Amino acid sequence: MKTHKSVPVILLLVTLLAPLLLTSCGKSVGETIDDATITTRVKTSLLNDPDVGGLRIDVDTFKGVVTLSWRVKNKDEEAKALALARKIGGVAEVKSTMQVQP
Repeated sequence: MKTHKSVPVILLLVTLLAPLLLTSCGKSVGETIDDATITTRVKTSLLNDPDVGGLRIDVDTFKGVVTLSWRVKNKDEEAKALALARKIGGVAEVKSTMQVQP
């Protein structure tokens, strides 16, 4: 009787990939990668700007729509963060749920 060694490997791959496929919320793999890239680029832009507290701002992207949340010191910082996010390629829209907390 032959034992197939590939069956456990296939089962392991299915087990590892299933949660990723189920949590994509209807997005394709390309959209997920694009959203992750956009999020990274926006966050990097926020961190590199001395007028914006990039560590205090959370960035989430879904199908090109970027949502900035958490805390900012003032409305100027919020406006600057929104402007920086809009400059990133692939961003379709920028939303803000940021709160001003000096």
